[in-house]
Amino acid sequence: MTGRDADEGERAGSGLEVFYDLIFVVLFAVAGVQLAEYLAEGKFFTAVVGYLIVTFGAVWAWINFAWFASAFDTDDPWFRLSVFVQMIGVSIMATGIPAVFSSIDADEHIDMKIIVFGYMVMRIGLVPQWVRAALQARDYRRTCLTYAAACVVAQIGWTFVALAPMNLTVTLIAVAVCAFIEFLGPFVAEVLVKRTPWNPFHITERYATLVVITLGEGVVGTVAVLQAQISRTGWSTQAAVLGVTALSVTFAMWWLYTIMPNGEALAEKRERCFLWGYGSIPMFMGCAAVGAGMHVIALWIEGEAHISELAVLLTSAIPMLIFAVVAIGLHFYLTGPSRLALWMLIGAMLPIGAAVLLLAAGGPLIAGVVVGALAPVLPVLVIEFNSKVAPAGA
Repeated sequence: MTGRDADEGERAGSGLEVFYDLIFVVLFAVAGVQLAEYLAEGKFFTAVVGYLIVTFGAVWAWINFAWFASAFDTDDPWFRLSVFVQMIGVSIMATGIPAVFSSIDADEHIDMKIIVFGYMVMRIGLVPQWVRAALQARDYRRTCLTYAAACVVAQIGWTFVALAPMNLTVTLIAVAVCAFIEFLGPFVAEVLVKRTPWNPFHITERYATLVVITLGEGVVGTVAVLQAQISRTGWSTQAAVLGVTALSVTFAMWWLYTIMPNGEALAEKRERCFLWGYGSIPMFMGCAAVGAGMHVIALWIEGEAHISELAVLLTSAIPMLIFAVVAIGLHFYLTGPSRLALWMLIGAMLPIGAAVLLLAAGGPLIAGVVVGALAPVLPVLVIEFNSKVAPAGA
């Protein structure tokens, strides 16, 4: 484990890495169901705060492993076993998600015991790997030890947050402090010590893979809800339109993300890796939340969503907009600002505004959902018809 060649061509993710990603589908699925159910009941604070906490922990853990593997993956038995341990940790975290939401809803100390335990298991798999890299990769020893130390310190903080008797407000402040520590460790290691030998094409391919898997989970969740409704009442126009719209939205989101050649851009601007890499966290959160929003719309069709039609629309429109804006913004952070970026951002925002106005004028919700679903479509049309940016892989 002496460090991979950072310039070994357009390296793709391994089968083990894809298997690792699939475990996160379970976690995102549980988080999405909880988010949708609390949103449908009008418990917006519980839904948003609970979702942010659990998905931040999941995405952060995924990012840490992805960049480590890009720099030091040996694919030997010890590496594989460490990944297996981390996969166990992700599964444990998924089982603790309902308790986080229910404790916030009860205005109590956030019940993060199971989440933190699962996170601890993941660190048991990752920290020894950082130490192993420190012992075997002399050129990156200080960087690897910085990562290992930051992981341990942050874990101590999360354990305190999970166990110490605090009210909800103090708990949220403590969560923010721990999140800051999590960001500080990689910043010191990568920016102030020495950058690890990650591969730009590999890491951007890994991010694209997680986007695809997350989008797929959203489709599965929506179809499951619609299937339950259809089995009870049969097909309806609204159910059919929502099914087609959900699939179209996820396809357009995939197209938007993959059409922007982040691998080439990151290879040319490696010094911008930190903000691009960790700035993608809101994008992943938004990506997973789109499926939850579609779930809320399906619940509304069944008559089980107790919120206004505008609120129902925004449950999918807001995360869709977050995904599109962050994905576009981060790409042009790598390539530099341009008029194309402005037009793409406008293209993402216009459908959401039009959908809100449509509902305000008394239009039907499903029509607003269809119009809002154009948020990832228009930026794709802008970039497809602009010769300045070539499609990824061309």
